[in-house]
Amino acid sequence: MFQQLPMYQRIGKQAFKKDLSNTLKLAEHLGGPERKFKSIHVAGTNGKGSVSHMLASVFQAAGYKTGLYTSPHLKDFRERIRINGSLISQEKVVAFIDSNYRFLQENKLSFFEMTVGMAFDYFANEEVDIAIIETGMGGRLDSTNIIVPELSVITNIGLDHTAFLGNDLAEIAGEKAGIIKKGRPVVIGEKQYETCSVFQHKAEETGSKLYFAQDFQFQDLHTDLKGDYQKKNIRTVRAAITILEEQGWKLNEEAIKNGLNSVKLHTGLQGRWDVLREKPKVICDTAHNAEGLELVMDQLKKEKFQQLHIVLGVVNDKDLSTVLPLFPKEAKYYFSKPDVPRGQDAQILKEAAAKFSLLGDIYDSVQDAYLAAQEHSLDEDVIFIGGSNFTVAEVL
Repeated sequence: MFQQLPMYQRIGKQAFKKDLSNTLKLAEHLGGPERKFKSIHVAGTNGKGSVSHMLASVFQAAGYKTGLYTSPHLKDFRERIRINGSLISQEKVVAFIDSNYRFLQENKLSFFEMTVGMAFDYFANEEVDIAIIETGMGGRLDSTNIIVPELSVITNIGLDHTAFLGNDLAEIAGEKAGIIKKGRPVVIGEKQYETCSVFQHKAEETGSKLYFAQDFQFQDLHTDLKGDYQKKNIRTVRAAITILEEQGWKLNEEAIKNGLNSVKLHTGLQGRWDVLREKPKVICDTAHNAEGLELVMDQLKKEKFQQLHIVLGVVNDKDLSTVLPLFPKEAKYYFSKPDVPRGQDAQILKEAAAKFSLLGDIYDSVQDAYLAAQEHSLDEDVIFIGGSNFTVAEVL
């Protein structure tokens, strides 16, 4: 799957296909698995992964057999497809490719199209009660957008993947709004002036009830996910649960609290303000666009340390002029190239960072950069690892 066919996660723009025809063709070939299980569809610029995992954890805590489809993966491809937190087995992955090999080859399906087909086929065959489905990019033409969910959730809208989704918030919102289905309710995680009318128009067009998470009143809830930004995601999840309860799903307060406080245990989520050790304190986070990094950097400023060390690696289609100004100037930087074709050359990253007074050295790999940061750190220091999913994955 990785080597023979294009994979957006590894090579970027040339692997992206703005078309659902192949996914629909694969679904037909598989016997329409997307119609054989109930689902919740989650899109958004930031927070959709955390929201998807939180929802899955709550459903698991309530006793439902719960499928979870997310992307990208950090360490193991199988992280993308889980039931009750357990990864799809290697045997199931191999069997799916084996039994559908000729069809996949003849139709030149992309990595993402194949993976979506595999996930839907697996959830249908395993007869899950519900599956939480996270979009890959956008919504309207995302390969996951062949389901008719119980509920659509759009976390927020930010300026990411503008080459594919549009140059302003309203355009991007229009693409994300594509997951709103006829007569199916939708929860919007953040009410933003530029995007409200887009969602209202789409909801009117589809006859869907539109809800904004901030219009709900809830008591304070907590989660085992430590990032400050999770407060917004919890509110989105709680609003979604309220709508689902009205539809007849049995999600009591005990299941909600248990689910939110056991996300890592139930779903295996990694890379969201993950504290890997304490002395020195090592934190990693997969935030990689301006909106996400701004929240993470604000939280990093609250940490107490003698010296801050930042292991930084990014992909080569990242607009560095929007993300580098968010990083603290007083930190010592360890620049490296993530080990994927899309990885940005460390020398180019260092030169770009220097324009914003972010100074440090170049290392041959993320691992070398992390080891150097550890060698140069005292117990009272903090090491932060980020800039890309790939940078975090290599350290994990």
